[in-house]
Amino acid sequence: MRLLVLGGTGFVGGAVVREALRRGWTVTVFNRGLHGELPAGVRRLRGDRTVPDGLAALTGGEWDLVVDTWDGAPRAVGDAARALLGAVPQYVYISSGSVYAVPVPAGVGEEAPTVEGDANAVDGDYAQLKAGGERAATAVFGDRALLVRAGLILGPGEDIGRLPWWLHRIARGGEVLAPGPRDLPVQYVDVRDLAGWLLDRGAAGAGGAYNVISRSGHTTMGGLLDAAVAATGSDAVLRWTDPEPILAAGVEPWNDLPIWIPEGHEYRWLQERGVEKAYAAGLVCRPVAETVADTWRWLGEVGRVPARAGRPARAAVGLDPAREAALLAG
Repeated sequence: MRLLVLGGTGFVGGAVVREALRRGWTVTVFNRGLHGELPAGVRRLRGDRTVPDGLAALTGGEWDLVVDTWDGAPRAVGDAARALLGAVPQYVYISSGSVYAVPVPAGVGEEAPTVEGDANAVDGDYAQLKAGGERAATAVFGDRALLVRAGLILGPGEDIGRLPWWLHRIARGGEVLAPGPRDLPVQYVDVRDLAGWLLDRGAAGAGGAYNVISRSGHTTMGGLLDAAVAATGSDAVLRWTDPEPILAAGVEPWNDLPIWIPEGHEYRWLQERGVEKAYAAGLVCRPVAETVADTWRWLGEVGRVPARAGRPARAAVGLDPAREAALLAG
């Protein structure tokens, strides 16, 4: 298989490149060439898809599959899709579960309404950009566009720092504020399982939208944090705390305490999406202990969470130590 990745040096794009190489595929990436290293054997085409003639390097190429990791202006997705229409039979667009229109019911499936998104837009919030990107890809490739609505993505290479924050915090030891309940279901996907699934389905010619994320309860907060204690070899003691005092102190789920979204929270649906369609199409999710241990091993190799390649910086995640200490003391 001949794979083209638009991007290819960030978290998801890098995992797609590595998985394709593991399969023995021929891999080409298209990006500006300003960020990130590429594995040996990968061909790089340089260009900036946001400027006139920025896609010229794609002219004359032929591939069996393209994976587009873009999360900016939908117009750039449409431009790339049109440039590749005669060069590749299948277009895989990395979208997001954030595209669903609120209020979002628990167990939301792919048929649910999405936010308004303009295929020709040049700005908007994250959900609007992703929804517009879906429309742009579909407008050109129709049912040959595979829309990968990922959720929480964890694993080696994570450039947001959610699981890395927990690992570093637990590695420091001592009493750790563990947001309860222990058995709170967590829904996520390991980036390597995501990459393997989308390459399988793209190569098979699948199209349409899929929620590509584990079943809710694939692990729990207890399972996740216990795995982090085991992986780091830390003497940390998890102090399980009910959600009420944590929320009353102004702590924000997902950002201050990454990954955690308690029952009843307005964004709880982010960890309760319907995934029957993706599982029926072959999604397999590895055990949480493997994801956590491999992420800790990767962090030991790189030293710190890398900057997000070519993308705006996000606000730092994680609870300030002083706020954690105050909650533990209370």
